[in-house]
Amino acid sequence: MVEMVNRPYASAFEKFAAGNPDILCLSADLTSSCEIDGFRDRHPGQFVSLGMAEQNMMSFAGGLGLAGFRPFIHTFGVFMYRRPYDQLMASIAYPRRKVRLMGFLPGVTTPGGMTHQSIEDIAVMRSIPNMTILETGDATEVESICEAADSIDGPVWCRVLRGSVPRLFDTPIRVGEMRELARGDDILVVTSGICTEEALRARSALQKAGLSIRHLHLHTIKPFDHQALLDHVGSIRHGVITLENHVTEGGIGSLVAETMADAGVGKRLVRLGLKDTYAHGGSRAYLMRWYGLDALALVRGIEDLVGQSFGIGEDDLDAARIDAVHSIVKAEAL
Repeated sequence: MVEMVNRPYASAFEKFAAGNPDILCLSADLTSSCEIDGFRDRHPGQFVSLGMAEQNMMSFAGGLGLAGFRPFIHTFGVFMYRRPYDQLMASIAYPRRKVRLMGFLPGVTTPGGMTHQSIEDIAVMRSIPNMTILETGDATEVESICEAADSIDGPVWCRVLRGSVPRLFDTPIRVGEMRELARGDDILVVTSGICTEEALRARSALQKAGLSIRHLHLHTIKPFDHQALLDHVGSIRHGVITLENHVTEGGIGSLVAETMADAGVGKRLVRLGLKDTYAHGGSRAYLMRWYGLDALALVRGIEDLVGQSFGIGEDDLDAARIDAVHSIVKAEAL
């Protein structure tokens, strides 16, 4: 039984930031939605509300960084880069300010549809010089994201999970590394974020079908250990498959493809994710099934990779965890 942790970010951020006057908590009018309402109430001297004015918030945070503070910006990820892209570039990325961008609701983790779903943020952030990218995949990584981000001498983009989050790992994020979750030699599966849990659901069924799976989980997307990936790719028999809560262009599928191409690796690669589309509204489980981001989609992708059907259906997979769209651990459905 997977342990579920309610609002891990709320307690982790308060534990990390409270009493450290250099750390300031910035909010863009989504304070309770980003689990920092308790911090606001208990540590008002370290809290700044900037309202629904994200462009100003980026420039303000850049100024705080120049003055020696380490601001943690909190809002939904989609509002952190689409609206204030120019200010993000000019005030934070270019001067390498120590600003920590805590982006909530990555990908299809919200039923809010296109306006709230951050589906291309990794592609955007990977192209920005000086930017580090971290993504949380479980409660332990959420609990360690503040310390990991704050260890970077420069801006950090973080994809943060909220609400009720499963605990899958025992160790915190170690920036620049990747987690090796299984060491098979047939297929290399590379996942990040919420897709790692889906890959874990599929692994036992694939093993019963006779496939030896090597599984890597990425919490650090930039900087990336290209040689470590190539060592894994060189050790597997058939090929590589990636699964991500993001469009397939510019995300971890592209990252793996670029690494293999630059090294002249000729093994086959299958990239699973959102295929040149926006997602509509719906529960996370529904959206992951509809857009091919779940465990069954991974199985079908592996069948395509090896050119063989294994007869695996939904009933053969480990049980899915169903999230309530409305929950006492979330401020609202969006």
